[in-house]
Amino acid sequence: MTRLAVVGAGAWGTALAQAMADRADVLIWAREPEVVAAINETRENPLFLPGVTLSERIRATANLADLAAHGLWLVAPPAQHLRRVLAAAPLAHAPTLVLCAKGIEAGSHRLMAEVAAEVAPASPLAVLSGPSFAADVAHGLPTAVTLAAPELAAACRLAEQLARPALRPYASDDVVGAEIGGAVKNVLAIACGVVVGAKLGESARAALVARGFAEMTRFAVARGARAETLAGLSGLGDLVLTCGSPQSRNMRLGIALGEGRSAADALAGSLAVAEGAATAPVLVEAAAAFGVEMPIAHAVADLIAGRATAEAVIDRLLNRPLRSEGP
Repeated sequence: MTRLAVVGAGAWGTALAQAMADRADVLIWAREPEVVAAINETRENPLFLPGVTLSERIRATANLADLAAHGLWLVAPPAQHLRRVLAAAPLAHAPTLVLCAKGIEAGSHRLMAEVAAEVAPASPLAVLSGPSFAADVAHGLPTAVTLAAPELAAACRLAEQLARPALRPYASDDVVGAEIGGAVKNVLAIACGVVVGAKLGESARAALVARGFAEMTRFAVARGARAETLAGLSGLGDLVLTCGSPQSRNMRLGIALGEGRSAADALAGSLAVAEGAATAPVLVEAAAAFGVEMPIAHAVADLIAGRATAEAVIDRLLNRPLRSEGP
């Protein structure tokens, strides 16, 4: 197998390294020296993925230059840091980049593959997305994900390389659809958390998931994706997962907002990144540029910015004009 590296040692990057290490030596890059030391010396990442004993086949480094000999990278920094990390990375040998971050870049409104294509134009690109809590993957619990590349044949080859007994990749050539599902579901998970925190009931949560899925699909299709991609693992599958369990960082943030806490208070002191908080305002801007109406995403953006309370955005959504059901 091609030498494999993981870029980013948060919970998700660490879990991916653990999954891959069953039949590959894995080099994982971490920004934090204490994380590097802990992985190499104690076989654990207590800062981001405590309680998981990591494989002896995983080695950590704080030096991006050490990745230069590796031909396949799983790239998992927070979405808003992807450009900076890749710009500092040794890319002269054009490694294959499998993008595992989920978000939309602030300012540019670019998806992660678009950012990577600008920074690493010679590298083949793919996107990994789907229902996959880091702890589940790290403990070897089964899931299935979407692995999308611009050419289906390339996605199939990568799926063969990355497949593991408990991690089943399905190949796709709809990179935009896979990316938008992963980015938008984080915002909708915050909204579902608000429903839980405000004690609006399970019927309200189910209704929000359904209407949120309609928003996600509208935006994806406007960006050139196929609607059926959003009905798959990277869209509906990931949406069901993150809107159904407080194991989701985004949902936990929403629960706090629904209970009346401010976003600043709820986010303070947390090392783990709730990607939906950064994605929500960018998503609203991008949707407006494409003429796509996304009232749930807009409500989350207003909550995150402190422009409205949970009570106010709930009232606003419940009092929208009635319309026919559809995407």
